[in-house]
Amino acid sequence: MKKTLFTLLLLLLFPALLNAQVTRAIYDVLIINGTVYDGSGREPVRADVAVKGDRVVAIGNLKGANAHTVIDARGLAIAPGFINMLSWASTSLILDPRSQSDIRQGVTLEIFGEGSSMGPLNAEMKQAALASQGNAKFDIPWTTLTEYLSWLEKRGVAPNVASFIGAGTIRQHVIGLEEKAATPAQLHEMRELVRRDMEAGALGIGSSLIYAPDTYATTEELIEMCKEAAKYKGKYISHMRDENEELIPALNELLRISREARIPAEIYHLKAAGEANWVKMDQVIAMVRAARRRGQRITADMYMYPASSNGIAARIPAWAHSGGNNAMFERIRDPATRQKISDEMHARPVMPRTLLVGLRSEKLRPLNGKTLTEVAAMRGKDEIETLLDLVLEDRSSIQVVSFSMSEENVKKELRQPWVSLGSDAGSITVPDDPHSSLTHPRAYGNFARLLGKYVREEKVITLQEAVRRMSGLPATNLGLDRRGFLRKGYFADIAIFDPQTIADKATYENPHQYAVGMKHVFVNGVQVLKDGEHTNAKPGRAVWGPGKIK
Repeated sequence: MKKTLFTLLLLLLFPALLNAQVTRAIYDVLIINGTVYDGSGREPVRADVAVKGDRVVAIGNLKGANAHTVIDARGLAIAPGFINMLSWASTSLILDPRSQSDIRQGVTLEIFGEGSSMGPLNAEMKQAALASQGNAKFDIPWTTLTEYLSWLEKRGVAPNVASFIGAGTIRQHVIGLEEKAATPAQLHEMRELVRRDMEAGALGIGSSLIYAPDTYATTEELIEMCKEAAKYKGKYISHMRDENEELIPALNELLRISREARIPAEIYHLKAAGEANWVKMDQVIAMVRAARRRGQRITADMYMYPASSNGIAARIPAWAHSGGNNAMFERIRDPATRQKISDEMHARPVMPRTLLVGLRSEKLRPLNGKTLTEVAAMRGKDEIETLLDLVLEDRSSIQVVSFSMSEENVKKELRQPWVSLGSDAGSITVPDDPHSSLTHPRAYGNFARLLGKYVREEKVITLQEAVRRMSGLPATNLGLDRRGFLRKGYFADIAIFDPQTIADKATYENPHQYAVGMKHVFVNGVQVLKDGEHTNAKPGRAVWGPGKIK
């Protein structure tokens, strides 16, 4: 009789127990009622997304499911977190790990390594780096590139981070900053340095061939480094040797390196600079298409502006940079050598309109926001002599914005299915005084500008294709493990935004303005942006290349 009563009691209680199990939160995060763009470029679908721990665990109709955090994404797009293929946040993340300007656009992975990288370093390089820091100072406890990435993760950062090995950094480590050819023994040492960081998880070799010391490298030297990287499924990515008059030969060099080293190659910030060269973009695109048909894995990235930005000192002849900045300053100071530099610069095509944004000295900072032409007129000199004076007075490369590209070409490049995005900027926070310094607006608006201006307003590409360019395409190109797509089992890097309002706000005159329209961002399952505001969470991790030795 007692056994019968006990069984009856269990039967009566079982539905309640079962209901308690169902109502218990089974997910950490549940995103409901949104439209999922999975990063593949396929048509979006209405679906819910569930996250547990650091992974996406379910996508579909999850009606009735429960979670600790529920986000109603009605009217919003749910996408994989975006990948910044050309980031200079390697230093800005040390100074402020929140990555404000990029997180507020949905960027969850920063890729470093355009020519220079945060390792490998020797004692002399560390000393020089510490000496050049200026007001923003930090320790350098790492030696290799991958030690830096692990240090950044342990210290805490909002986005994920990964890096190429800088070809210029390898050259400086082995040869120094002088213009000289690598000996066979030095090439062997350079390959060994590449091997060590590739085995530890670097993505490949990144070069920036208009800047010293990268520009001193021969094609053969670059091929040797790339052959080593290729053994570990690495890639070659390059700011090519010329983007102006010699654009086509520069592209031929990249194609040769890819072909002879048997390595995929990517063009940094695809462009044809200078109005006389704009017509060359059709030939560049045709050359890349032909190489891809031959089986070469050639891709490119770009930023969504017709103006570039770099150090104005890059316009000074390469030979004058040999030995580093101090040696260059001495050459400018010497009357005879300065005349040689000046004559060579005057023989080149006329410089594009140039906006000064990065003067450092207190005396010269009031000139930020003025054009080089305006400052030259104020000083009663021509632009080249003014440029040389400013570099010497500021003792820096001086960041500038140069209006040298075609808006028509920006759209033409964007239409190519093998082109992804890179900001070519740090990820920064709006300063207390936004007028105290300037930068290129791409630091705040590159990704939002694609979604607002070029997708919603001008319809250059579709929204699903834009999401692919910022997520699935770069992740595939880099061979990343379970990143770049919204799929079950993949890491929960997620961007949730309003397709009707997302837009860039930064301008050349007032660049320190965050983008709008990004609502929520998750990195490895942790919310870093909530209702458009940073949560101060720092869940970012070092992301390793496919050749990492386990």
